[in-house]
Amino acid sequence: MASCIGLFSLCVLSVLWARSVIASFVPVDCFFIDCGGNETRKLDDGRTFQPDSGNSTVVLSPTSHIVASKNVTGPLGLYATCRVFTETSTYTFTVKKIGRHWLRLHFYPVENPDYNLKSAVFSVVANGITLLHEFSFAAISGKRSSLLKEFIIEVGGLSSNKLVLTLSPTNRSIAFLNGIEVISLPDNQFPETAIPIPVGPAVEIQTNAAFETAFRINMGGPLLTPRNDTLWRIWEPDRPFLLSLASARNVSTNPSSVKYPAGVSVEIAPNWVYATAEEMADANVGDQRFNISWAFRVDCGFTYFIRMHFCDIVSEALNTLAFNVYINNQSALNSFDISSKTMQLSSAYFVDFVVNVSTGSDQILIQIGPSNLRNLPPNAVLNGLEIMKISNHNNSLDGSSYADFTGFKGPMKMNFIVLTVLSCLAGITLLLITIAVVLCLYLRHPKKPKQHPLAWLPLPTHVGNSETKVSIGSFASTSPSLGLGRVLAFSEIREATKNFDESLVLGVGGFGKVYKGVLENGVVVAVKRGNPRSQQGLVEFRTEIEMLSKLRHRHLVSLIGYCEELNEMILVYEFMAGGSLRKHLYGSDLPPLTWKQRLEICIGAAKGLHYLHTGASESIIHRDVKTANILLDENLTAKVADFGLSKLGPTLDQTHVSTAVKGSFGYLDPEYFRRQQLTEKSDVYSFGVVLMEVLCARPAINPALPREQVNIAEWAMNWQKKGHLEQIIDPHLMGSVNLDSLRKFGETAQKCLADHGVERPTMGDVLWNLEYALQLQEASAQTVADESSTNYIPDIPEWTPPIESSDCENADIVSNQGSDAATTSAVFSLLMNPKGR
Repeated sequence: MASCIGLFSLCVLSVLWARSVIASFVPVDCFFIDCGGNETRKLDDGRTFQPDSGNSTVVLSPTSHIVASKNVTGPLGLYATCRVFTETSTYTFTVKKIGRHWLRLHFYPVENPDYNLKSAVFSVVANGITLLHEFSFAAISGKRSSLLKEFIIEVGGLSSNKLVLTLSPTNRSIAFLNGIEVISLPDNQFPETAIPIPVGPAVEIQTNAAFETAFRINMGGPLLTPRNDTLWRIWEPDRPFLLSLASARNVSTNPSSVKYPAGVSVEIAPNWVYATAEEMADANVGDQRFNISWAFRVDCGFTYFIRMHFCDIVSEALNTLAFNVYINNQSALNSFDISSKTMQLSSAYFVDFVVNVSTGSDQILIQIGPSNLRNLPPNAVLNGLEIMKISNHNNSLDGSSYADFTGFKGPMKMNFIVLTVLSCLAGITLLLITIAVVLCLYLRHPKKPKQHPLAWLPLPTHVGNSETKVSIGSFASTSPSLGLGRVLAFSEIREATKNFDESLVLGVGGFGKVYKGVLENGVVVAVKRGNPRSQQGLVEFRTEIEMLSKLRHRHLVSLIGYCEELNEMILVYEFMAGGSLRKHLYGSDLPPLTWKQRLEICIGAAKGLHYLHTGASESIIHRDVKTANILLDENLTAKVADFGLSKLGPTLDQTHVSTAVKGSFGYLDPEYFRRQQLTEKSDVYSFGVVLMEVLCARPAINPALPREQVNIAEWAMNWQKKGHLEQIIDPHLMGSVNLDSLRKFGETAQKCLADHGVERPTMGDVLWNLEYALQLQEASAQTVADESSTNYIPDIPEWTPPIESSDCENADIVSNQGSDAATTSAVFSLLMNPKGR
């Protein structure tokens, strides 16, 4: 088993190894079409998109229009153009291989004065299969700027060797498309039969059935992009779908150790999927009897193909892991032992199921849990999951059409229909009787005051009347605050944020959205509104209030007040106009910080942390020190923020605090991770990573970079030990950093990043060293006009890899929340631990 951070980092570094495996697969049919494009576009994952006009391999009919935009974010400009259709049109592909093919459609509503693509409504049909019916990008895309729809279509047989894709605008609307992929599937990629749920004899899957990818999940691991997959698939992280984060913990091993036995090829799933997993977390009880549960929202009335990927990377010997698998509360596998199927550990294995989601239900529930075998330790693992919708008897994959097990052979039984109708009538009758009884009881008893149900457990400072405002100029409230700070009414916060206007959103974090607001007295504030579906809840909410209410320091973000009312949990802070330090380092268009500014910001943050460790009545450990949690005001004064994970430090008779691991991946103290023993030195390690980010202006973890550069702590320390840290600094600092100042800065960071806590300095020592580095920089600046420039770093090597511009801070925050829009370079921003963030 490899659950430590070192092995997880090793998995990150093996991405390049996986890339070499990807290159080995060559499909018979491979069409990559850039709709409306006028030149070949080559992506970094090996795909080359050809223009659809003048292409001999594809027939486009009839005439259409091309819409182009210069300001588009997409994979190498794939979404810079699109083709617009004002009437029914087709793309025809002539394939060489008969059988199933991937069909991927790319949608991005390019802004254009002639066409409003966001309002387009159209249908898409492929070889007679309805893929999309009256499709509207604006209706289903949510906040995503682009949309990828993935299908599997049978080509051949009665439909000859052609795949015909038809787009039909609805009611004088238009249709549009940015890109098309048609790729032949490897042999034996999909089975002829699968296990039904409830479990029974294997059922046949019709060869002419079409599939639509609903979910493809990498359990316990990061987002995998087409760069990591032989079939150019995307695998999402599983955390957004976990019902209880505390029930699972991620484990990993080196992908190169994963073996593919006979019958399982690398095209089934990449080794990266099998190298990570979710296993049961330690609940600190004698007998762990709980399940890990994932819920997935789907269209009702369809049959779904479910493929579960297993690989025993947690056991030390064969036949020591057995567990149960459930689908929609039905037993799917009982006392399942992976090693009994593979006869070896770290070996890939998968099982296929089919389940019908009946009308009235809109989710698929996947659960794994311990078996009833008492001679084995309770545990369960799942490495990967694929959920695909199967076309119904109307040859449709559109959600408005319903069917019952329509992907299988066999007629619908009439007695089932009759039973369903009678059950509905009986249910309606019972409902009417119940309503009558309740109404009688209601009229006979006096009314009770209304109480608002709370989605969160209430704090003792709950304010009951949402329309009653608390005076802004006073700390008084309608209920006792117990010293937790000012209580604000929900109506007041709603007015301050203009009813939570989306245009005022400053960012999204693990707790929820943060809005800019203005209180009645004109004070500008940042309003953090809790999301009940977030990973974080009452514990973090109360911790933040209790910590900040008793802390006051120039370099700590101040809590102005809070609201716990009407199912809401809201925190109100002073507004930090400069945003986060991370945004000033990379991922935005803000002007680069000077070396002096960076030193002053680090000194300010160090003062805030030093106060937490020594200045308060009790030592406080922040536990989530990172550049996203260091905020800047309009004068670039640094203030430490986000105390939701903070914890009181050890008392005088203690050396550490024993607690579950929480924090952000890339910043996490490896000693704390291994031993689950928290000290102030854990903050020191995280701050060492921050120092390296400040120097190099790149994320703490970036898998897109070459292997040796993925982890900034390891990469920078290698150069520091060589005595050539100047080789990797931010190019914007070229010619302005004093070498002595840099050396002192590098030495400080190196001490912070020591493997063992006892070897690391205190935050007081770190602060002293940073101030000394600033003095060296200022002293040299005063005499630089009279000296040669040899004491400054003259240039930056040309081979230093540039930092890709991406909204890393947003991705880091979203990943805390578990959202669907994380990028490859930011999926490692948060370590999900049994009880972690």
